[in-house]
Amino acid sequence: MTVKFTTEARSDIFDAADYYEQKEIGLGQRFRDEIAEILITVSSAPFLWRERSGKYRRVNCPVFPYYIAYVVRDESIVIVAIAHGSRKPGFWHDRLG
Repeated sequence: MTVKFTTEARSDIFDAADYYEQKEIGLGQRFRDEIAEILITVSSAPFLWRERSGKYRRVNCPVFPYYIAYVVRDESIVIVAIAHGSRKPGFWHDRLG
């Protein structure tokens, strides 16, 4: 399946990576690498994670305190948000519409 990003989700990645890179050189790249690895798994098995209320699926990052929220539409996986697990819960839910 093809992985697509909403504009907001792409911004989420860059914002988080920039934050981590300011904390420690190379940490932002490690964050992006972890997201990329997860997306490879999601693209090969998008239905592995349960559908939640709101018709989205969520994958937690194993190292960083973030998760990836996505929906499956036709032959595409649309990444709706890359969100911190405890900051502003649900801030991205309006992106599902």
